[in-house]
Amino acid sequence: MKSDSNCWHSVLLYLLPVLLLQPIVAQAQKQKVLVMEIKSEIDPRTNRYTELALNHATEVKADHVLLILDTFGGALNDADEIRKRILEYPKPVYVFINKNAASAGALISIACDSIYMAPGANIGAATVVSATGEAAPGKYQSYMRSIMRSTAEAQGRNPHLAEAMVDASVDSTLAAKQVLTLTTSEAIKNGFCDGSATSINEVLKQVNLQDAEVVTYTLNTTNKIISFFLNPFISGILLLLILGGLYFELQSPGIGFPLAVAALAGILYLTPYYLNGLAENWEILLFIAGIILIGVEVLIIPGFGITGISGIILVFVSLILIMVNNQNFDFTFVPSSALMQSLISVLLGMVGSVILVALTWSRFAASRTMQRVILHNSFQGSEGYRSSADASHLVGKTGTAHTRMTPTGRVLIDDTIYDAHAREGYIEKGETIQVIDHSTFSLKVKKV
Repeated sequence: MKSDSNCWHSVLLYLLPVLLLQPIVAQAQKQKVLVMEIKSEIDPRTNRYTELALNHATEVKADHVLLILDTFGGALNDADEIRKRILEYPKPVYVFINKNAASAGALISIACDSIYMAPGANIGAATVVSATGEAAPGKYQSYMRSIMRSTAEAQGRNPHLAEAMVDASVDSTLAAKQVLTLTTSEAIKNGFCDGSATSINEVLKQVNLQDAEVVTYTLNTTNKIISFFLNPFISGILLLLILGGLYFELQSPGIGFPLAVAALAGILYLTPYYLNGLAENWEILLFIAGIILIGVEVLIIPGFGITGISGIILVFVSLILIMVNNQNFDFTFVPSSALMQSLISVLLGMVGSVILVALTWSRFAASRTMQRVILHNSFQGSEGYRSSADASHLVGKTGTAHTRMTPTGRVLIDDTIYDAHAREGYIEKGETIQVIDHSTFSLKVKKV
């Protein structure tokens, strides 16, 4: 009996660690799958979305990535970047086509390690088209054929069929002298699809990941806010605030609040487009250069001429370019609807700013802040004031600033007070000034 007791004791000592460690081992062996989803046009937004999603997959240490795809295509340059990103990703990437993977979507699908398609789905029709919907020039088709072919080779798929999805002359067996588009059954038969599935769970089951931990990637609050500001309507409002704020600040320099509003609206306008790859560095510099030229024209150069007009043109053009995915003024792949939408948003912003100024200027001028920086009282000759209507004899004379000039104010010359306007910058009270010109209503002076 003692011997049997020792035997069972030994068995328990052996099994106990195994039983205790089994859940831990099972937990350690459990796979993790990150699911991301593209159900819209391939553009800078989806490009950035895939980058963020794959980065998140790395952060959470996902073992596999599943892309749910349903798109009719989009921008070739963005699709190419997504393709490269998927090919270079160290973990397996699967795609579930539900229901379309056309054009750029086909390129992205072929880059994945495994392709699964829903019944009734399609893949192909990857001819490069221009903004008008017509086939793009031969050089673009040649490039698309090349990357379709090389991507298929990289993933062990038939490069000849991949090329046929771009050029009707490549294959006539399946497409009858048209660009190739494969149904689910045809894709499976020709090795372009690894299986048919009706849901994510079926896809996971086919790759033996039915027990895996599924992490669905969604944009965080910051990126949702960025997407919100990419809305053309919101962009139009921001443009209105930018242009209106600049106008108010240029009319009454030194207030600061209109300039702050314009600067904040400018940041909210430019940042989302920059982060999504739409706003290039040179386009932003073009916008800044336009603002500087307008400021120089208003504050330094008398009148309004070529400098100011050039500034307005630069601002107008840069705002349009920032909103569309052009390649150094090449609009071949920019949809006409996107270009028109951008043009309308900018025009509405400019027109709206003019209307805003017309409706609010009188109330703004009467505000307590404006009352401290603009002249609004009449001055009588009996009080020592004198009109500068006939002031040619004062040109060249010196005097002192009777008030702070921001840039309008009053000056004292030969014991007489005149309305005046500083040619540039501000002039503090008591500083010496010199008259350089005159108009019907005021003198133009500079600080000596």
